[in-house]
Amino acid sequence: MLERSMADGVARAIEPEPTGQVDDESRRETLELYKLYVEMADRSAARRLGANSFFVTVNAAILGIAGAVLAREGNTVGSFPYWPASLAGIILCWAWLRIIRSYRNLNTAKFAVINEIEKRLPIRPYSAEWEAVGKGEDPKRYKPLSHVEVAVPLVFLVVHITLAVCFWLAGRLS
Repeated sequence: MLERSMADGVARAIEPEPTGQVDDESRRETLELYKLYVEMADRSAARRLGANSFFVTVNAAILGIAGAVLAREGNTVGSFPYWPASLAGIILCWAWLRIIRSYRNLNTAKFAVINEIEKRLPIRPYSAEWEAVGKGEDPKRYKPLSHVEVAVPLVFLVVHITLAVCFWLAGRLS
C-alpha cells in the first residue's frame, strides 16, 4: 500500500502541466532528464559503497588495534581498557545501520521516480528488470542489497559487545 501511494505521489509530482500533445522536444527533454536521474542513482550507489567501506575499515581498525595491544601486552585480557574502543565501535555500527536504512529509503524513492519517468519513454528497462526479478518478492531470484549489507554492521556490533563484556568481566575478576 505504501509503495502504491508513493507511486501515485511521484506521478503527480513529475506530471507536467497539461499542454495537449507531447512533441519531439519534450520527449528529448524527458529522455535527458531520465539519463541524468539514472546517473544520480548510480552516484548514490557509489556513495553507499564508499560509506560501507569507511565503516568496515574503521571497525576493522578498532578491532585490529585492540588485538595488537593485547598481543604486545602478552594477551593479558585485563591489560587493555577495551570499553572506550568498544563503545566507539557500537556507536559506529548504530550509525552505519541508520545510514543503510537511509540509503535504502532514498533508493526506493529514486527508483519510484525512475519507473514513473519510464512510463513516458518508449522502453522501460528498470521496470522490466524489476519484473524479471519478481519485484523482490522471491529471495531465490533477488534479495535487496540492503537486506544483505545490514548483516555486516550487525556482526561487528556483536563482536564489539562480546569483547566489551569479556574485557569488563576479565577486569572485574582480576
